[in-house]
Amino acid sequence: MKSATLPAVRVEPDLRNDLEAVLGATETISAFVEEAVRNAVNYRRTQAEFLARGEQAWQDYQRTGQSRPAAEVFDQIQARIDARRQALHSKP
Repeated sequence: MKSATLPAVRVEPDLRNDLEAVLGATETISAFVEEAVRNAVNYRRTQAEFLARGEQAWQDYQRTGQSRPAAEVFDQIQARIDARRQALHSKP
C-alpha cells in the first residue's frame, strides 16, 4: 500500500518553537505529528465505541426495563482495576 501525505498545517511560530523544544533527540516533527494524529484517531474511535455501547445499553434498558444497581457496576469496575494493578505489580 502506498503511503499518503497529510495536508500542511500552518501554526504560530511560538507553537512550532514549543514543539521543537519537546522533540526527542532523534525525533522529527513529521514523526511527532504522525503520532499525534494516530493518537487522536484512536481516541476518537474509542470514544465513538464507548458512546455506541452506552447508547445500546440505554436502548436495552428502555426495551426491557432491566438494569443493574450502580453499586454492583462500581464493584465490578473496582475488581477489574484491582486485578490490573495486581498484574502490573507482579510483573518482573
